[in-house]
Parts: sequence; structure tokens; C-alpha cells
Amino acid sequence: MTDKLYYKIGEVCEITELKSSVLRFWEKEFKQLRPVKSGGGQRFYTKKHLDLIFSLKRMLYEEKLTIEGVRRKLSKAASEPVKAAVQPSLVPASQEEIRKELMDILSILKDK
Repeated sequence: MTDKLYYKIGEVCEITELKSSVLRFWEKEFKQLRPVKSGGGQRFYTKKHLDLIFSLKRMLYEEKLTIEGVRRKLSKAASEPVKAAVQPSLVPASQEEIRKELMDILSILKDK
């Protein structure tokens, strides 16, 4: 899968191995899946949409959840606090530290 900003519905169908009718149905059933539409009605999905589609596919086809069960699971996940992806101790404390790290990286790259 290429990293693009937007994917058309045909590309999403190929990537996810789902029919376009399934994607359009899921758009009606799950408010989280709302692709941007052009003036002509062309759907444009983002990487975030693709991740959601794969999650929906797994929950519906592998875990055998109902549509309502998936809705509950999604709303529960949305209400839970987001855990920090980076440990606070690993985040530089100041702009000076960031500048130093960048200068170190630049120095390493110049040496190569």
C-alpha cells in the first residue's frame, strides 16, 4: 500500500478486498467512517479511514460482532482516555535540547 493522502473508493476496495457496496453501507452504519466527497460525489478516504475499515472488517468478519456490537465497541474506545504514545522522559524538555539533538544528527550526516 502506498502512502497517499487520499484514496478513491476503487483503490480502497482493492486494498481492503471489500466491495464498494459494503463500504457505502458501512458509511451509513458507522459515523466514524465519513470520507470526504468532492463536488461530483467522488469519495476520498484517508489512511485513518483505511485503518478504521480494517478494524471494522476484523470485528465483523473475524470476531463475528454484530453491527450494534461494533458500534458499542467503537463508542467505548472513543470515550477512553488516549494513552501517551511517547514516554514523557523521552521528550526533550526545551528548544535548546531539540536544537542540540538536531545539530548532532546534522553532524552525523555530514560525516557520512
